[in-house]
Amino acid sequence: MFRNILVPVDLAEMAIAKAAIEQAAELATQSGGALRLLNVQTLLPATFMDYVPADFDADMRINAELSLNHIADKVPLPRDRISTAVRIGGIYPEILAEADARGSDLIVIGSHRPAMSTYLLGSNAKTVVRHAKCSVLVVRV
Repeated sequence: MFRNILVPVDLAEMAIAKAAIEQAAELATQSGGALRLLNVQTLLPATFMDYVPADFDADMRINAELSLNHIADKVPLPRDRISTAVRIGGIYPEILAEADARGSDLIVIGSHRPAMSTYLLGSNAKTVVRHAKCSVLVVRV
């Protein structure tokens, strides 16, 4: 089945991330696959740079790495089958780049239930589904 599963994790939306992680862990357990938890830190707009410390980006990356490792410790899989990564950039381009770089055969991504705002504005999950080179499972919360 699936050997290399990528799970994007929005640390600000843990209810959504938790559902996706649980589903991905179940699939990895059944297939003997591995999980990669990914957090994407968006770039801070240049207009805010005067208002944040010089090491703001580095601190955000460290905090994201620590959070992902804490989440990974709770996943019911052997720790050698779970890895984490933090990327900086646009959310869906970085998810797709990570999937390509790792040779992922499945992306499990959490998403809100559709609402009028998502139909008009689109979503990262929709773009990942549309452009991914591998299968994508959208877990609705």
